[in-house]
This record gives sequence, structure tokens and C-alpha cells, in this order.
Amino acid sequence: MIRKIENYKIFALLKNLYNTMKKISLLLLTVLSIIACSQKETNLKVSGNIKGLKKGTLYLQMIEDTSLVNVDSLTINGDSNFLLQANIDSPQMMYLYLNKVDNSEFDDRLDFFADEGETKINTSLEKFESDAKITGSKNQEKLVEYRKMMSRFNDSNLDIIKENFEAQKAEDEEKLIELDNRYERLLKRKYLYTVNFALNNKNLELAPYLALSEVFDANIKYLDTIYNSLEKDVQKSKYGKQLKRFLKERRKEEKLEEKIEADNEENNS
Repeated sequence: MIRKIENYKIFALLKNLYNTMKKISLLLLTVLSIIACSQKETNLKVSGNIKGLKKGTLYLQMIEDTSLVNVDSLTINGDSNFLLQANIDSPQMMYLYLNKVDNSEFDDRLDFFADEGETKINTSLEKFESDAKITGSKNQEKLVEYRKMMSRFNDSNLDIIKENFEAQKAEDEEKLIELDNRYERLLKRKYLYTVNFALNNKNLELAPYLALSEVFDANIKYLDTIYNSLEKDVQKSKYGKQLKRFLKERRKEEKLEEKIEADNEENNS
């Protein structure tokens, strides 16, 4: 009888030990899972300095399903240097947003073309957007080049707007017609420049991005030319795939419009 009691005690002890080890194992697995989740893989680093910034919160943002989402953030408290990280599947436009303590939202967000590796952004608190010096990917370098040319087109456009205002005040119809023609020529030059810029940079993801963001309403033959000229890896990129889908939708819309016009002509005949 005593031996049976001792065996029972040993069995109970082993059972308790087993349950304890099981709980410890589950706890370790939970801890390891938490650590793994907190150490997400990143392939993009965005670092730099914001001169004059003492307090505020920086957000690294990207577009996901047409929504702007935060992928990393950093609270600034005295040190104006920063480092933000993310994991991106493809080179793309990203945004650095500064939420200042004064809650002002003016000139507090700047965009840049991100790629795997490191992007450096140095700017100032006073002129967060206009003072920004961004270095990193080849896409970003070409984006800066493109925007410099676009600023010239925009300056010419502002001149036309100013002259148009004066012509309206003077009720100068001849001048207004001339300005309309100038504007149409300027717009055509701007579109052709963008198309040619994309074709000349067919090896960069910037090319399909410009097609989608700057000349999306151009004649579909120009957009087709851009897409077909893209290198294969660029066609498979985020913006390459988006451009392909966009062209498919444009063709559907144009076929529908042609059908409606044909039906109207048939009904009117």
C-alpha cells in the first residue's frame, strides 16, 4: 500500500513537472514570436537632419490601396537627426511628414522616390519642403531633373495667366485668342517633354510613374509607347503593373465611347 502511494506521488510529481515545462515552452514561443514581429525585415533607410527642429514627430509614409499610411515614425525631442526604416517591394514614391508642435500642416510633407538602400534628406524647419536636399536612388536623381524642367513650364504658364487677366480687363479679344493658342502649344510641349523623358528613362520606375501621374489623359498611343518601351523588370514593378491595368481600362472606356457614338449615329440616320 505504501509503495502504491509512493508511485502515485512520483506520477503526480512527473505530471506537474510536465505541465510546468509545457507552460514554459509556450511562454518561450510567445516571447520569440513577439521578438520576431518587432524585428521586421527592412530594406530602406531614410536618414537626415532637419535644421531648427526641436520637437515634433516624423512619419515615413507610402501609398497603399489609394490610402496614405504610416510605415515608421520617430518622436523628435532635442536631436534634429533622424532615422526611419521600411520594407518596400518595389521602387516607389514615399513621403516624409512632419507633425510640428504648432500643429501647422503647411509645407510639412515632402515626397521622394525611394529605392532599396539609403536615402538622405536634409532640410530645415522653416522651409521644410523647399529647402530639402534629397540624395539616394537614380529614380530620385531623375525626378529632380524632371521637376526642374517642369518649373520652367509652370513659370511660362503663370505668365500666360497674368497676361490673360490683363487682356480680360481690357476686353482684348484678339489677345485672348492669342493667349489660348499659346497655352495649347505650351501644354502640348509639356506633354511631349514628359513622354520623351519617360522613353529616355525606360530603365527606371520613374517612367511609368510619370505616365500615370503627369500624362494619364494623353492620347493612349503615347501611353502605349511608354509601356511597350519599358524594360521587363520595370514592367513588373509597382508602377509598371499599374500602367498596364490603366491602359486596359482606358481601352475599355474608349471602345464603349466608340460604341455609343456609333449607336447615336445609327439612331440619327
